Amino acid sequence: MTAMPAKTPQTLSQRLEAADVHTLLVQFTDVHGCAKGKLVPLAHLEDVLRLGAGFAGPSIWGTALPRTGPRAEYYARGDATTARPLPWMPGLARIVGDGFVDGRPFESCPRQVLRRALARLAERGWTMRIGIEPEFFLLRRTEGGGWAPADAQDRLDKPSYDLQSLPRQLGFLQALQQSLTACGLDVLQIDHEDAHGQYEVNFAHDEALASCDHLMLFKLAAQGLAEARGMVFSMMPKPFADQPGSGLHFHVSLWQGERCLFAPESDLDPAADSGATLSPLGRHFIAGVLAHAPALCALAAPTVNSYKRLTVGKSLSGTSWAPAVVAHGPNNRTATVRTLPGRFEWRLPDASANPYLAAATLIAAGLDGVDRGLDPGPDCHDDLFEQSPARLRALGLPQLPQSLAQALAALHADEVVRGALGEPLAAEFIRLKSAEWTAYARHVSAWELDRYAAAF
Repeated sequence: MTAMPAKTPQTLSQRLEAADVHTLLVQFTDVHGCAKGKLVPLAHLEDVLRLGAGFAGPSIWGTALPRTGPRAEYYARGDATTARPLPWMPGLARIVGDGFVDGRPFESCPRQVLRRALARLAERGWTMRIGIEPEFFLLRRTEGGGWAPADAQDRLDKPSYDLQSLPRQLGFLQALQQSLTACGLDVLQIDHEDAHGQYEVNFAHDEALASCDHLMLFKLAAQGLAEARGMVFSMMPKPFADQPGSGLHFHVSLWQGERCLFAPESDLDPAADSGATLSPLGRHFIAGVLAHAPALCALAAPTVNSYKRLTVGKSLSGTSWAPAVVAHGPNNRTATVRTLPGRFEWRLPDASANPYLAAATLIAAGLDGVDRGLDPGPDCHDDLFEQSPARLRALGLPQLPQSLAQALAALHADEVVRGALGEPLAAEFIRLKSAEWTAYARHVSAWELDRYAAAF
């Protein structure tokens, strides 16, 4: 069943009742990109749409709200256009909430952050469409307390597109596809990815806010369906050191009505450069994305583990499929930005990224490139995974941050990206992530004990 917009709460309530819904799952997203919320009886739909479901603000990651006073309360105000019955949770319908505090849009709500970024586009008469491609693992706990692919037989040397393992997870994958389709998502394809136990689901592009909502719905469905089958759904960026990690690639295009503003001019003018994949506007936009890539890393690759993925090196299947240098090129999957006719694929984000914050900061970076008329430089056709550090330096291609600490330092110094977040959220994000980095840096790992305990 698709979204259920209605002119009045009463009409929406009637439609949900007709779909056997009795309870609302009012869901919002915290700064870490995790779905949060509560159950509200359908009888209180009007309250959810008018005021929102109430939460203790300090209990939510990233709000930095006080424990007392009117700003202690966080309200997730329901967006009626997002109401969808959940097939894997009979009787429940998810409705996405925008954060409100003290009666006003909450500046640090990730969905409100993206709304602000989209409003900047709307001032120019533009909209953004995004197709988000989530990769994920299906895991199980081992007897020794470790982690392994849920399918113990999934162990081909080159597992991408594996049609031996894929059928063994058919029950889960078909249930996921059917659930997403019933919620109105257009599922395009599902495949086994390039690591053991790793899969990818692609659904059609949509307006940027809707695409981020779809991604959160996908996570809810996948988590619930995997748990029901005794598996753990994981969007950890890189659970296995010798195998590729999970990306969250964004396919991005800018529109004015039904006209794609990134379409190459040769589509309209036969005399224009027939080899171009993007319009001049599109090239300015990606130039901004590349110029702010170090700071964007903090949002697109927001965990300590993320930087195990953003390293060029040999994996089990032969490649990491993750960028390590700031570059762009036509259909170049080794670059941070892969350009395609009328759109680009931003390959930096990993599966742990908060989609709303990643999209909002991407818009800010791109608009900075447009406003300043930045040039992204020549297209890169090289296989960047094969180039030596000296060769990359000769090409003028800087390396992406190689740790969360480096990315946070870049974010702290980048006024454009911080501005997209808003100063309260930027400060809180940096505080939380700096604490994460410090905890990791102080942790003594099994590798260190094995290497050093008896070495000196």
